[in-house]
Amino acid sequence: MGDLLLVLAILWPQICESFFNLDLLDASINSLGYIIMALGLNIVVGFAGLLDLGYVAFYAIGAFVMGWLGSSQFPNADIHIGASPFADKLPGIHVWFPLIVIAAALFTAMWGVILGAPTLRLRGDYLAIVTLAFGEIVPRVFENSTSGIFGIGHTDFSNGRQGITPIDKINLPWTTETLRYPLELKPVYYVGLFMVLLVIFFNIRLRDSRLGRAWIAVREDEVAAAAMGVNLVRTKLWAYAIGAALGGFAGAFLGTYNNTVNVDQFEFGFSVFILCMVIIGGMGNIWGVMLGAVVLSLLNRYLLKELNGIPDKIGLDFDVTSINFGIFGFFLLVMMVLRPEGLLPSSRRKLELHGEVDETDHIGAESDHELYEVRQS
Repeated sequence: MGDLLLVLAILWPQICESFFNLDLLDASINSLGYIIMALGLNIVVGFAGLLDLGYVAFYAIGAFVMGWLGSSQFPNADIHIGASPFADKLPGIHVWFPLIVIAAALFTAMWGVILGAPTLRLRGDYLAIVTLAFGEIVPRVFENSTSGIFGIGHTDFSNGRQGITPIDKINLPWTTETLRYPLELKPVYYVGLFMVLLVIFFNIRLRDSRLGRAWIAVREDEVAAAAMGVNLVRTKLWAYAIGAALGGFAGAFLGTYNNTVNVDQFEFGFSVFILCMVIIGGMGNIWGVMLGAVVLSLLNRYLLKELNGIPDKIGLDFDVTSINFGIFGFFLLVMMVLRPEGLLPSSRRKLELHGEVDETDHIGAESDHELYEVRQS
C-alpha cells in the first residue's frame, strides 16, 4: 500500500497535467507544507499528549527566517552564500535554500524549548492558554518589529503589515538556476515531496525510538511514566523542540513558495486548522495525520468556493470564506460525535474508544510492535 501511494505521489504532477489542471498541483504543493506542519504538531499533541494552540508561531518564525536569509530585507548587508546568479547581484542576505530550511528548523527548535520550559508544570486548560498566548504574541511582535525587536535598535525585521516580499526562489543543489514558479510547479512539488518523505522517515524512526516510547508513556500517564524513570522535563522539551523545528521547516518552504511573508498569514485560526488535521486524521497515527492534512487542505481550497454562491441563493449577503473556521469547527464537531478516533486511527486509540481492534488494519497501527501489544491486551 505504501509503495503504491509513493508511486502515485511521484506521478501526481503528470496526472494533474493530463486529467486535471495546474491549480490542483498548486493546491498539492501547499498541502505538502501542511503535511509537514501536521506531522510536527502530531509529535506534540499525538505522541506526547501536550495541547498546543499556538503552533502557528513556529510557522511564522520559520517563514520569517526564510525572509531574512532569502530577500533584500536587510539591504545594507552583503551576504551571499550559495545564492543563484540572479540573487547574487541583489543587495541583502541571500543564502542557499537547503541551508535556510536547516537554519529555520534549528531557530524554531530553540523557540520551541523557550515555549516548553515555562509550561512543563502546566496541564489541560492552563497549557492551552499559555500556548494560545504564544501564538498570538509572535505575530504581533513581528508586526511591530519595524524598529528593532521590542523597540531595541533600529533594524526593520518585518516591514510591518506589508511583510517581506519578494522572497528568493528555490535554487536546487544540482543547478545554479532558480525555479521560476508559478511557471515551473513540478520541480517545486518534488522539492516539497522530498521534504515530506524526509519528515515521514524521521517521524517513523522517532516514534519507534526510546524517546518516542517515552512520549507515549507521558501521554498515557505522567505519574506512572515518572515512576518508571522517564525524565518528564527532558521528554516534554524534546517534543516541543522537534515539533517546532518541523513547523519552521514547513514555514521556510511555504514562505518561498508564496513569495511573501506577511503577518496576516499567521492568525490563530491557522493553529486550529492544523490541529483539526491531526484530530480528524487520527491523532498519534502518522498516516492518519497525513490523510487529515490532505483532506482538510483540499476542502479549504475547493469546498469553500463551491459553497460561496449558496448564501446569495437563499437571500443572505455574506462571504462563506469569512466563516470558514466555523465550518471546519462544525465538521470537527460532527467527527467527534460520529468517529472520535479520526479517519485513520492508531490501534491504541481504537482500543481506547471501542475496546476492539481490527487485526488486519496494519496501516492504522503505530508500529508492528504496538499492534502486537494491543492484540495481547
